[in-house]
Amino acid sequence: MPIDILLTIIVTATIQSIFGVGMLLFGTPMLLLLGYSFVDSLGIVLPISIAISLLQVLKHVDYVDKVFFKNVLRYCIPVIVLFLALIASIKINVGFIMGIFLLLVALKNFLPQVENALKSIVKYERLYLVVTGLVHGVSNLGGSLLTVMIYSKNYPKDTTRVTAAACYAVFALFQLLTLLIMQTEFTIAYATKAFLVQIGILTFLVVEKMLYGNIDNEKYNRIFAVFLFVAGFALIAKSML
Repeated sequence: MPIDILLTIIVTATIQSIFGVGMLLFGTPMLLLLGYSFVDSLGIVLPISIAISLLQVLKHVDYVDKVFFKNVLRYCIPVIVLFLALIASIKINVGFIMGIFLLLVALKNFLPQVENALKSIVKYERLYLVVTGLVHGVSNLGGSLLTVMIYSKNYPKDTTRVTAAACYAVFALFQLLTLLIMQTEFTIAYATKAFLVQIGILTFLVVEKMLYGNIDNEKYNRIFAVFLFVAGFALIAKSML
């Protein structure tokens, strides 16, 4: 078992267990920086992301924003499938732009100007979701845009996490199905990936019991803002390497 992959999964599974997103957003660039291919990185993180997301959805399924979820299915998923299928011939660096965007969004609770600007952007939800699908299909970084949209809605913490998890689950599911239909070849053994899924589930169970339940709504929003800051800096740093 490669220790670099194992540590990456534990860290990113912890993040996703708290926020509903993170495995794809952070796991993909981390694995790429470690020298793994984009396809192998997807083969590692997608099953784990699906497993954690499903556990989160099963626990709080009644809190899912079903209207928003249906819009994700309608406007986001077809674009993800299309652009993932074309990824071999499309090279787009969106990391720097997404990083700046996340940093600005994290400031919305502190700067009224930023909050007003954010509201003017996310009100065009259909177009926003199409762009999210495009970004996710070509870079696996659509989770950054997804968190911006969900964070702007000011949900309670359980609704925030489970709505993000439900959307993230279908992101990953359709990506994985697309790769399988295309008969993509992976170099990482299935036994290794199955073990990593178990590690991801175990990480979720530990975080759920020892950490998530002790975070109230106000603290969760502050931590989420920090999460967006970190995600923003990480994307900017990756785009400059």
